[in-house]
Parts: sequence; structure tokens; C-alpha cells
Amino acid sequence: MTKLNVMIISLFIIFSASSCKNNVNHDLNSPATIELNDGARWLVNAEMKPFITESESILNTYISNGSADFKTLAKELTDKNSGLIKSCTMDGKSHDELHKWLHPHMALIESLQDAESDDAANKIISELKSSFEIYNQHFQ
Repeated sequence: MTKLNVMIISLFIIFSASSCKNNVNHDLNSPATIELNDGARWLVNAEMKPFITESESILNTYISNGSADFKTLAKELTDKNSGLIKSCTMDGKSHDELHKWLHPHMALIESLQDAESDDAANKIISELKSSFEIYNQHFQ
């Protein structure tokens, strides 16, 4: 693991601990099933939503343009996640459910940073696309 990756992970832990009001069990090896809000999608606060929307747009533009610089994509997505974490003011059940999506999503972005081939990166990019689909099914 590079020094930059260690620094990013450390910053993520600090931001997560200081920005979010509730602690949720975040086992990335067995992601939890995201529940709906009595059959409806959960509301995401106005401060956080732009970071998620912009991240999805960055990914969709990368895919539609047939881009190949996955390291830059990973950096752009990491930058958006930093803003997202800083803007976290959610609490309660909606917060807990969002984190069930967010932590595995962030792990994918970290994997993209560490990808060693175009094939590996493309697989992760596909998983990121699916992750945003899951987000859109459960949150608004």
C-alpha cells in the first residue's frame, strides 16, 4: 500500500468519525442489505446530494467518452467523496442506510486507485456503475 493510500484511508476514517453522528457497523466483506423507507426511497440531505450526483456524472462521462485514464477517474471520485463526507449531517435510519451503500462504494473507488490493468479497472468501473444504480433505487 502506498503512502498516499494510507493517508487517504486515514483521512477517510477521521472524516467519517467526526462528520457522522451515528456509528454503523461497516463490514465491507459482507455488505448489508439496504432497506427502503416503508417502500419509498430515503431522502439524502441537500448538502450531500450534489457530491453523489457529480460523482455519478463523472463516471457516466468517463464511460460514454470511452476514456482510459482510470487513475484520474479514481482521483476525481475520491475528491467528490471527501466533500461528501465533510457534508454529512444526516442521522437516524436514513444515515445508517446510506452508509450501507457508501462504504462498499468507497471501497470500489479505492480498488480502482489500486488497479494494475485496464481489465481490472474496467471490472471495477462496471461495479461502480452498478453501485450508483443501487443508490438510485434506494435514495433520492
